[in-house]
Amino acid sequence: MKIKHLLSSGLLAASVLGGFAPAAHAEAPVRLIVAFPPGGPVDMVGRVLAERLGKALDRQVIVENKAGANGNIGAAFVAKAPADGSVLFLTSVGAVAISPALYKELPYKPDQDFAPVSLVVNNATVFVVNPDNPAKDAADFVKRSQAASQPVAIGSSGVGSIPHLTLEMFTDASKAKVMHVPYKGAAPVINDVMGNQVAGFFGDVPGLIGHIQGGKLKALGLAAPRRHPLLPDVPTLAEQGIAGVESNNWYGLLAPAGTPPATVDKLNQAVRAALSDEATRKRLQAFGAEPAPSTAAELATLMQADRAKWSSLIERKQIRPE
Repeated sequence: MKIKHLLSSGLLAASVLGGFAPAAHAEAPVRLIVAFPPGGPVDMVGRVLAERLGKALDRQVIVENKAGANGNIGAAFVAKAPADGSVLFLTSVGAVAISPALYKELPYKPDQDFAPVSLVVNNATVFVVNPDNPAKDAADFVKRSQAASQPVAIGSSGVGSIPHLTLEMFTDASKAKVMHVPYKGAAPVINDVMGNQVAGFFGDVPGLIGHIQGGKLKALGLAAPRRHPLLPDVPTLAEQGIAGVESNNWYGLLAPAGTPPATVDKLNQAVRAALSDEATRKRLQAFGAEPAPSTAAELATLMQADRAKWSSLIERKQIRPE
């Protein structure tokens, strides 16, 4: 009986341990850091990407929001993360191409702390006003502003944000008579444009397309090189004679610096596989994001080019954070 008891106990123990063995050796989920709150455009893209990226990598990918300081908090976290592909950063253009010129000190080094993986999406910027605004397009808006007795108030999501910098380019190119009104985030300024508290706003298509299609905002022009598939009747600013105003708030995937080239290449291939999936492309395109996978080198070049572009404007206009 004792022998039988010991044998049965041993078999039971082996059975239990064997049942847990696979879980003990399973890979932990990849953490995809989004430096903005849940529900925003970056988060929306991140969740679509995470689902397909997980399938391409055969490993769970979970979105983790670390919002604050215009993306700098999330960027700083990833900069100090293990360089093994377990922590990735879905960044917007701001953290790596605008913040370096805007802030004297950052808790990370944009040109040293990250390994570019792939561009993910392009996001065109569109100029919107209240539907009751009489301007038929951006050029007409400029003429009306020049004839107004007081500068026209245009809101932004904050000093040094893409909406603010696009407004600065627009003002330079068009000579519109406007006054910049910075807000703390896009949501309140969008609400105030819909409520006619401020006249207009330059924002990402993904964040505005629902309001435009719902008739709550009117699009006057695109700060982009070409028209947008979801807004085929909205001309670019260049088409309206306002040249040189192009603003792309792209999102790209980064890994911590020092990530092995083979791991970066594997991640790049996974992004390409995810964004080549037709269902995934349609989900992204449905809210205005344009899938745009690239090589790691192409993303690195884009980061450098945009850093030079935005730094030049910030220095010329002497823009400083509040």
